[in-house]
Amino acid sequence: MKTWQYVTLYSMFYLSFFILISHQIVEAGSKDKLCDDTELIPSNDVGLLLGTSKYVRKGRINLYYKYRIEATVALFRDGKIQYVLVSGDNSTQSYNEPTTMQKDLIKAGIPPEKIYLDYAGFRTFDSVVRSKVVFGQDNITIISQPFHNKRALFIAQHKGINAIAFNARSVNPHYGFKTNLREIFARCKMVLDLIFGNQPKFLGEKIVIE
Repeated sequence: MKTWQYVTLYSMFYLSFFILISHQIVEAGSKDKLCDDTELIPSNDVGLLLGTSKYVRKGRINLYYKYRIEATVALFRDGKIQYVLVSGDNSTQSYNEPTTMQKDLIKAGIPPEKIYLDYAGFRTFDSVVRSKVVFGQDNITIISQPFHNKRALFIAQHKGINAIAFNARSVNPHYGFKTNLREIFARCKMVLDLIFGNQPKFLGEKIVIE
């Protein structure tokens, strides 16, 4: 076997091993911190709603978005959160996840004064870290789909945040295939972020939620 073939083989082995380890530690680190029932989940002042785009191809509603909004409204109506911190991407003038989500939360009955926006939640890592460093939250309820919540919880645990997560409704495997595939590599990137002590792209002045 030629040298380049050995290099390729070993590289594939180590990459596969790293992917497996990243997956396992995220799964193990989220046990007993996920909940699907608003009656059973403990209360927190702030729910951290992780952003996503409202629409997918051909102008259809993104089901990940729809179910996260519904989950957030359910938590608020049942008194399990008092405020919503919407954290998402606002990297361009034409793309604004937090404001879009805010409008739909208000339409669903959550008062505007109960909603805070984090425009610099470019990644899940940024959203979780900024919830503590910028918005001063040591206890949060993370709101997203289960696969996403697990990664966010792992980040929170390693950043000194006491977090639980409420699972928004999942989508079927076919609909979410690309998202689930990206999650594999997102977990690897998250592990590297934690190992090397990376920070969010932006921090900035503190914002008080009250």
